Amino acid sequence: MKRKKVLFLCTANSARSQIAEALVNHDLGDRFAAFSAGTAPAAPRQEALEVLAELGIDHAQARSKSMDEFAGQTFDFVITLCDGANETCPLFFGGVRREHIGFPDPALATGTPDEILTVFRHIRDDIRKTVEGFLLNAVARESKQGQGGRS
Repeated sequence: MKRKKVLFLCTANSARSQIAEALVNHDLGDRFAAFSAGTAPAAPRQEALEVLAELGIDHAQARSKSMDEFAGQTFDFVITLCDGANETCPLFFGGVRREHIGFPDPALATGTPDEILTVFRHIRDDIRKTVEGFLLNAVARESKQGQGGRS
């Protein structure tokens, strides 16, 4: 089976989209090739890299990328993870299916370093459950439709 290409978009490509890219490549890499970009890229957040490392996912070489790097490429899914990217993502961007699955911005968390990491962990876990569930369900529905709805 050919892997489906998915692009995750956020404003800064520093936390949520980086986490989604790393999780999908780690957990579902046999079925999906995930990428991420931002509408206004900034450096990846150390907390995002740390909560991924807690799961044994080395994403330390990550860099924030602009949507422009993916111009002209086609994706099976283009998924915005923040309201800002959802509002500014061009409709023509190369996705067969465009979805918005929003999550709060963990970069806005305040408190002690441990409290901030706890927020990043919750967002990581929510992204893992919600985004991966969405992708698996979408592919299962496509497969079922391709079989004429037969089980």
